Amino acid sequence: MTDTTHHKTGVEGVEGGVGLTALMVAAARAIETHRHDSLAQDIYAEHFVHAAPASADWPVRIHQVEDGDANPLWGRFARYFGLRTRVLDDFLLHSVRARGARQVVLLGAGLDARAFRLDWPPGCVIFEIDREGVLAFKHKVLGGLPTTPKAARVPIPVDLRADWAAALTDAGFDTAAPSAWLAEGLLFYLPNTSETNLIHTVDRLSAGGSSLAFEVKLDKDLLEYRDSPLYTATKHQIGIDLLNLFSREPRPDSTGDLAGKGWTTTVHTPFDYTRQHGRGPHPEHNDALAGNRWVFAHKPRP
Repeated sequence: MTDTTHHKTGVEGVEGGVGLTALMVAAARAIETHRHDSLAQDIYAEHFVHAAPASADWPVRIHQVEDGDANPLWGRFARYFGLRTRVLDDFLLHSVRARGARQVVLLGAGLDARAFRLDWPPGCVIFEIDREGVLAFKHKVLGGLPTTPKAARVPIPVDLRADWAAALTDAGFDTAAPSAWLAEGLLFYLPNTSETNLIHTVDRLSAGGSSLAFEVKLDKDLLEYRDSPLYTATKHQIGIDLLNLFSREPRPDSTGDLAGKGWTTTVHTPFDYTRQHGRGPHPEHNDALAGNRWVFAHKPRP
């Protein structure tokens, strides 16, 4: 039996599990947008937050948080998501402006509004891959706003554990042209084999000149950080237990895998970009962000 409820409401896809984390990141982006020293602007984020019953009363401005930036979730963690947004925005725009990619693939796109808020060069196509319920919710919210995408936008409703490669090529993705790929806040939710398959598929579909950015966690035992303020605040304030959502399997070496396939890779900590931009999280004791890495990979041209 097919569940058609979300076709009517477009809410169920973000109301639980990993889908709920998309709303958390949207709230963080909204808070970042309204900061006086904002690193990233996303005027659509607060509309997503207000549209879902699960998040309708979450803050979208830091002054709505009683303890402000001292709050582990809406202060430090939200700053992390704001910094991540800026760094990955810069990566995608560099990929299309300097490296010539005209295809952008958002893997696990969630409530990413980059098709609407970034200034894309002419001819860009943004492919958004995520589960049907998530994309239905996004479509419903954006459809109620006076906005149009700044590039051709192609939503692809498919689970990344299914044959998303066929869905992508069927939607017009050109394997002979350079592309920019983004897996933002995705891989640590996937089983080990799904991550390995995803990396192999990206390599197979990528022409020379393509780029990929993704986020990984290097922690050998995530439960080491079960008492981290980031995780405990997220669980107690909005009911999201990230440690129960993350895959506990040993993680593959996706960076080494890509290097073995001829890609050039660079790996950074979020704190590298805190120093670069002068804003963002700094290392702390019992830090759930200590193992986070942002990886940037480029496939050489023939």
